[in-house]
Amino acid sequence: MYQLVLLFFEICMLRKGPQDVPASRWLTRLAFLPYALINLLILLIGSSFAGALLQLLLQTALIVGFTYPLLYFSGNPNRFPQTLTALLGCDAMITFFAIPAMASLETQANQLAYIAMLLLMAWHWLINGNIYRHALDKPLPFGLALALLYILISSQAMSLLFPELPTAE
Repeated sequence: MYQLVLLFFEICMLRKGPQDVPASRWLTRLAFLPYALINLLILLIGSSFAGALLQLLLQTALIVGFTYPLLYFSGNPNRFPQTLTALLGCDAMITFFAIPAMASLETQANQLAYIAMLLLMAWHWLINGNIYRHALDKPLPFGLALALLYILISSQAMSLLFPELPTAE
């Protein structure tokens, strides 16, 4: 387990990519557990349990529904388990680090919490761009553009289906 956390940390530090993740559906399922628990925890800060669960299901469907077609139409569907595992594991790690800032924003909004969230969001965008870049064998700007497209689609879907949320992501 320690080596898996270390691998996700290395991917978050842009030292490794999804190609370094073992191609295992079991590992993808294992990475989904911390992703789901940590995201559910952070979603519970501003929502009911049912609302948080629905948001988590939508986020999961979006990440799968965005990533698989990208890999399929680029001729690399076999990279899907590794790419999804990297995305889920790194998202769980970034979201874990965002919990204090999100809790702070919920209780008493302050400038430090806003800056922390902005930096974590930018870092998350860079990580996802790097993952997409390696998965598709494209340059980093292309991966960043795809990661930005995912953020826009995800934000729109969340705000459309959950209009009561102050922010979409």
